[in-house]
Amino acid sequence: MPPSRSELAAKHARLLELAAQGWTTQALARELHMDRRDVRRIRNEAGLPTNPVYENQPLTLEEKWRSLTRPVDGGHLDWVGERASRSGTPVLRYRETSYSPAAIAFRIRTGRDAQGRAFAECGHRQCIAPEHVDDLTTRLRDRDALRTILGKHPARPACVHGHDQDVEGRRTPDGRAYCQACNREKKLAQARRARVAQGSVQS
Repeated sequence: MPPSRSELAAKHARLLELAAQGWTTQALARELHMDRRDVRRIRNEAGLPTNPVYENQPLTLEEKWRSLTRPVDGGHLDWVGERASRSGTPVLRYRETSYSPAAIAFRIRTGRDAQGRAFAECGHRQCIAPEHVDDLTTRLRDRDALRTILGKHPARPACVHGHDQDVEGRRTPDGRAYCQACNREKKLAQARRARVAQGSVQS
C-alpha cells in the first residue's frame, strides 16, 4: 500500500530537518528508505546543498555525532550517518575533516583521544555506544590483566621474528598474545601466492 499524503509530508519534513543538521544524502536515503535521487532533488529545492558549508556548521563535533546515532536494544548505538563506500565503516565529516565515530564515542566516555583503533566488542556490529568502545591501550591493559588472572606468562618483548611487541603486540579477547606484524606479513604472503596461482590458472 503506497504511503498517504500525510505520511509523505512527514517524511519530507523529517528529511529537511536532518539535512539541516548536516546528514549526508546517503545517510538520509538509508534512514528514510528513499532513493538518493529523490533526496538530492528535495534538498536542492529546499536550498540545502549535498555538501554542507562546513564553516557554517551550527553543531559542535559531539552534537553532530549524537545527531547521527540511534539507540537500539541492549544499550547499543547504531550509526546512521555516512559510511566508507567499500568497507561500510562509519565516518563522520566535520569542518572538512573525517573522524571515526567510535573514536569520538571513546573520547566522550574517557575524556581523552583514543590510542590506536577504537571499536566495540559487545557483539553488536559496529556499535558506537561510548560504554562499549575501547581503544588499543585499554584493550591491551585489560587483556594483560586477564593473562595474569589466568596464570599466563607476561608477553615477550619481541616475537620469534624479532618484531617489537610494544609496537606490534596484540591480545585476543581470551588473553592470547599475538604479533600484528607477523599476521600482516602472513596475509601479504597468502595474497601473493593467490595471485601467482591465479596467474598460473589463467595462463
